[in-house]
Amino acid sequence: MRTSHFPLPFAGHRLHIVDFDASSFHEHDLLWLPHHDRLRSAGRKRKAEHLAGRIAAVHALREVGVRTVPGMGDKRQPLWPDGLFGSISHCATTALAVISQQRIGIDIEKIMSQHTATELAPSIIDSDERQILQASSLPFPLALTLAFSAKESVYKAFSDRVTLPGFDSAKVTSLTATHISLHLLPAFAAMMAERTVRTEWFQRSNSVITLVSAITRFPHDRSAPASILSAIPR
Repeated sequence: MRTSHFPLPFAGHRLHIVDFDASSFHEHDLLWLPHHDRLRSAGRKRKAEHLAGRIAAVHALREVGVRTVPGMGDKRQPLWPDGLFGSISHCATTALAVISQQRIGIDIEKIMSQHTATELAPSIIDSDERQILQASSLPFPLALTLAFSAKESVYKAFSDRVTLPGFDSAKVTSLTATHISLHLLPAFAAMMAERTVRTEWFQRSNSVITLVSAITRFPHDRSAPASILSAIPR
């Protein structure tokens, strides 16, 4: 599959962005993935997206001297080396990945149309959040896309600690030209209730990218070796 890769510094991290041509995908492109057999029943588009995401992840890991391909867990989540946290996202013809010594979540979404935003808003935000989005200087479709994406990024950062939280378990409390803050409710996770998480964002063409790097660590969160930590962009 034809791809192009470039790293992009953002919010104290380095994103690894892979633009890909899904029409050039071939089944044998998956063979270098250790879990390729588990993708056998996936559709062609899904396979291409998955491959592009893993390519981005490999670039991110190689930057810190780790030469491995993230596997796939029982919930289809990426499996990262001990002591490292990472996140992968994809949208249309772009995939991206990031790694960190802290919990991290990243998401990319195509900006909604006015019609889609009007239709989906009730399932993403409540009336208080709507007021915050409408009070910002951003067009409502962009603001709603950011709310959706920010919640996705936060869920990814804590995916092993939460069980399918709904969009109503994290509420938008502020939105600016560079970040969006979310207040986590007990429905998100009891251990994190009443915390506020700041999510950074930027627009790339007709998409938005959101990133959250969480300072919270849990008892079973391992630290990476010093040789790896020293190579992670700060």
